[in-house]
Amino acid sequence: MNSSQSSSTKELPAGLDAAMEEEYASQSVLLKEFANISTIDKAWTFKSNVGSQAMFSVSHPNLLANKRRKHILSSQILKESDDSVSFQWAPFPIEVSGASTMVPSPSGSKLLVVRNSENESPTQFEIWSPSQLEKEVHVPQSVHGSVYCDGWFEGISWNSDESLIAYVAEEPAPLKPTFGDLGYKKGGSTDKDCSSWKGEGNWEEDWGETYAGKRQPALFVVNVNSGEVNAVGGIGKSLSVGQVVWAPINEGMHQYLVFVGWPSDSRKLGIKYCYNRACALYAVRAPTNKSEAKSLQPGGDATDDVTAYKLTQGISSAFFPRFSPDGKFLVFLSAKSSIDTWAHCATNSLHRFEWPTDDKFSSMKLVDVVPVVMCPKDGCFPGLYSLSMLSNPWLSDGYTLILSSIWCSMQVILSINVLSGNVSRITPNNSNYSWNLLTLDGNNIIAVSSSPVTVPELKYGSCAGATWSWLDVSSPIFKCPEKVTSLLSALKFSIMQIPLKGVPESLPEGAKKPFEAIFVSSNTKSHDVCQPLIVMLHGGPHSVSPSSYSRSMAFLASTGYSLLIVNYRGSLGFGEEALQSLLGNIGSQDVSDVLAAIDYVIDMGLADRAKISVLGGSHGGFLTTHLIGQAPDLFAAAAVRNPVCNLALMVGTSDIPDWCFIETYGREGISKFTEAPSSENLSVFHSKSPISHLSKVKTPTLFLLGAKDLRVPVSNGLQYARALKEKGGEVKVIVFPNDTHGIERPQSDFESFLNIGVWFKKYCN
Repeated sequence: MNSSQSSSTKELPAGLDAAMEEEYASQSVLLKEFANISTIDKAWTFKSNVGSQAMFSVSHPNLLANKRRKHILSSQILKESDDSVSFQWAPFPIEVSGASTMVPSPSGSKLLVVRNSENESPTQFEIWSPSQLEKEVHVPQSVHGSVYCDGWFEGISWNSDESLIAYVAEEPAPLKPTFGDLGYKKGGSTDKDCSSWKGEGNWEEDWGETYAGKRQPALFVVNVNSGEVNAVGGIGKSLSVGQVVWAPINEGMHQYLVFVGWPSDSRKLGIKYCYNRACALYAVRAPTNKSEAKSLQPGGDATDDVTAYKLTQGISSAFFPRFSPDGKFLVFLSAKSSIDTWAHCATNSLHRFEWPTDDKFSSMKLVDVVPVVMCPKDGCFPGLYSLSMLSNPWLSDGYTLILSSIWCSMQVILSINVLSGNVSRITPNNSNYSWNLLTLDGNNIIAVSSSPVTVPELKYGSCAGATWSWLDVSSPIFKCPEKVTSLLSALKFSIMQIPLKGVPESLPEGAKKPFEAIFVSSNTKSHDVCQPLIVMLHGGPHSVSPSSYSRSMAFLASTGYSLLIVNYRGSLGFGEEALQSLLGNIGSQDVSDVLAAIDYVIDMGLADRAKISVLGGSHGGFLTTHLIGQAPDLFAAAAVRNPVCNLALMVGTSDIPDWCFIETYGREGISKFTEAPSSENLSVFHSKSPISHLSKVKTPTLFLLGAKDLRVPVSNGLQYARALKEKGGEVKVIVFPNDTHGIERPQSDFESFLNIGVWFKKYCN
C-alpha cells in the first residue's frame, strides 16, 4: 500500500469494525442523555421567618473533567392554608468547586466548608455566614492529614452554641528517614531540601478498599472563633475513630464527645461495605483549648489524665450514635449479627441508653429497641437494614426516629418509637417504588421516590394522626431529557416472587421462602416475540438491588432489553435466616436461585431462552462466571465488573481474606481463617470458584477491571480472562488504570456501560 492509499484509509480503534463503531456512536449519545440527570447527595432544612428553607447538595458527572460537578440549590418551603406545600426555588444553582464536604450548623446560620489538602498543602476550613466568609483556618500536615468525608469514618459535628466543631481526620504521618548524596541524613531535613529525599519508612496497614493510605482516623476539635485546632486526648493509638457527635451538656457535668472506635492494633481488614468489624461507642472529655485536653477514667469518673470510656461494654458492634432532642437518651445501630457470623453485612438491631446526668457512665443500662428479625411473616417487617442515618433523625415528640431501610426488594422509610420499639412503614404500602429519606422539616419529611423505569421525584410527607400523606414536589433538580422520558414511559416493571423447588428440609423456615426478582420490560409485546433478556446480579453477596432508579439499568432497558434483576437468597431485606443460608453455599445456592428465576420468566413467556445475557460485578461477577460455566449453553453473552473468579488467588491478595473463608465454609470458616491458607484450603477455594468450570465456558465475555481494586484485585479477572482466551473463548478486557472496586469515576463508568451495551448488542440480537 502506498502512502496516499494509507492516508485515505480511515483508522478505527482497536477491535472495532465500521458497524461496531456506528453502534458505539449511537449508544454513547443515548448514554450521555441518561448521564445528564442529576442526583441529590445531601439535603438540609432550616427554620425561616415565613416557613422553612431547604438546601440541596446536587451533583452530576462532568465527563470531560472526569469528576462530579457539585452545586447547591435552595428553596423556600411555603405551607398553604389548605395543607398544600409549595417549594419556591432559587433561580439558579450555586456551583461548589473544590469542596470535600459542606456541613451547615444546626441553626443554619453558619456553613462549614472543608477543602482537603492535595500533596503536602494544608487542609482548609471555611466558616461562612449568610453574607460572607467569616473565618478561614489552614491546618498543616503536621497537625493532621485529610478530613474524612466518606460517610463511614466521617464525623463532623457542631456543638450546641456553634462555637466548636468536632471532626475526624487522618493522624499526622510518622516521620520518615531522610537520605542525601552521602546516605542517611541525621536529624532529617525539610521536604523542600533539594539535596535530600524522604525514605519510605515502616509500612503500615491501611483500611483497605477506597482507604488506600488511610491508616489512623483520629479526633480533632476546631474553635470557630479563634481558629485553634486541638487533637482530642485520651484516645489510644489502638483505636481508629469515626462518627463523632457532641453529648448534651448537663449542669455540673463536663462536655463530652461520643464516637465510634474500631480496634486497630492488629491486622486492619478492609472496612468499606464490611459491617463485620467490631466497634464500640466511647465517651471522651471534649477539649475547649489546649490546657483542657483531658479525658475520662475507664471506671467512669472524670479525672485529669485518663483515657476514653467504653460505653457499649456488652455489645460487639455499635455505630451511628444519635442523642434524643432532650438529651435524655442515646440510640445507636448494631451489626452484632455480622460480628457473630462474619457475614460482611446482615440484619441490624437498634439499641438505647439512658444518658446520665452526672459523669457516672458505668451505671448506663442497655435497652434493646428493635431486635434482629430471623424469619419475617409474609408482608411484615423483615428487620432493619439501614446503611445511613440523618444527623438529626427525630420528630418533635423526641422519641420517634425516622430512617430509610431495605424491605425485601424495596427501600422504604420507617418510623420507630424508640421507647416502645414499635416500627411502622410510613411510605405507601401500595407502591413498589423505592423511597430514600433526605431530611426532616420539623415533623415533615423530604424524600426521593423512584423506580427502575421512573427518574427520581421529590416527595413531601406529612402525618395526620397515624396516617402519612405524600405530596409531589415540582423540582428543577431531576430535569429529564425528552428522549429519556419517552423511552422510560415505554417501560414497566414488577417485583416477582420466585418459588423454590426441592428445598432441603434441614434449612430454616426463612430460607425456604420465595426470593424476589425485579422484571423490567416493554409496555407492549408484539407478535409474541420476547425482547432479549439481561440477567443482572448484585454483588456482596449480602447486598440488594432495590426497585429504585439506576442510570445504567435504565440505559440498558432503553436499548431494547428486558431486565431480570435477581435478589437471590442471601440478599438484604428478607430476614436473617434467608441471609445466613448462603454462607458456605456460594456457587451453588445462589447459582440455582438465578437459574430458577430465569426458568420462571421463560415459563411465563416473558423471555426467550435463545436470547439471554448476564451481567454482574464483584460477587455478581462471581455468579456470572459461575453461570456461564455451569450452564454453558444458556447465555449468548456475559459482562463482568471486577469479578471474583478464583478464591484461591483472591484470599492472598484481597483486603478481606476473611470473606473467602466465611462464604466458602460457612460458620466453620471462623475457626479455619488464617493468613496462611493450607493446600487443603486452597483446593476447596478453587472448587468453589468459577475458574473450576472454565473448561465448559462457551459464552463471549467482556471484562471490566479497576487496576487499583484492593477488594478483588485485577489479577483475579485477568487470570480468568487469559485462561478463557487460551482455550479459544471470545474475550474482551478493558482495564481502568485509576479505578478501584466500584469503577465509579465518571469516564470509567460511562465507558464501562457503553461497552456493555455494544457487547450485548453484538451477541444478543
